[in-house]
Amino acid sequence: MSIIYQNELIRIETEESEIPWLKIFTQEPYKEMSELPHTIKLEIFELLDIIEKEMIRYYQPDKINIASFGNYVPHLHWHIMARFKEDSYFPEPMWGTRQREADLNLPDFQAFCEMIAAELTTKVRSYEYSF
Repeated sequence: MSIIYQNELIRIETEESEIPWLKIFTQEPYKEMSELPHTIKLEIFELLDIIEKEMIRYYQPDKINIASFGNYVPHLHWHIMARFKEDSYFPEPMWGTRQREADLNLPDFQAFCEMIAAELTTKVRSYEYSF
């Protein structure tokens, strides 16, 4: 896990995996979505939209999975995963039963994270001032 982007409201981390996988956390430990101030909700949805579009463009996955659980970690967060028919778990969730050995040849994840961090710095900064 490494942090690729953060501001006073949120942080985005990587998840160690065979697939491209990012997580968005609130900086404050909110437990439920209904507890979030409206501005944080808007920022999170903007971030989810940006990350999903860039994952689709960069990786051309079969599907993007976005999930929010928090049963073990009761700190509101979202998982964004690029899924491929050749990954070890597809079509199961990444927490499901392994279906096969992965056969993936994906573009560089570190380069993707650097590109996303730069894009988020620009887009979120302009988004913050549009309220």
